Amino acid sequence: MKQHMGNISVAVACVGFVAAGLLSTSVLAHHSFAMYDQTSTRTMTGKLVRLIPGGSHSQIVFDALTPDGQPVMDKEGKQARWQVELGSATNIARQGVTVKSLPGGTIITVTFYSQRDGRPQGAIAGPLVLCGTVMPTGGCSEQTGTVMKPPAN
Repeated sequence: MKQHMGNISVAVACVGFVAAGLLSTSVLAHHSFAMYDQTSTRTMTGKLVRLIPGGSHSQIVFDALTPDGQPVMDKEGKQARWQVELGSATNIARQGVTVKSLPGGTIITVTFYSQRDGRPQGAIAGPLVLCGTVMPTGGCSEQTGTVMKPPAN
């Protein structure tokens, strides 16, 4: 009987250790991309307000510009501000996208999936083009800027 109780105690202890290990393990959750219309992409140019590094997703925030550098206005008469989700800070840094390589004021062109509900937000879907702090003649494009492969989501 003592041996049987000893075996049960060992089994309970093992289950306890396994359960504790599972509960203490960090979970790498990833949200759904159902909020984005992945049937088409949108390409926009803008002046970067800032890059927001994040553990699971980073974001770029930019004020939209026309190809000749003029502000794009929203329905309320304010300059249209967009936010596009990128991959984690670690993943995008491996691809050369950091706060240092992408400072505020940089002219960018980004291809992304728009949010279905019409809000000025999206998720990266193509290359990110960096064009310095002055709009190149003809706009910021793959021909006038530095193309960075899409920062992974």
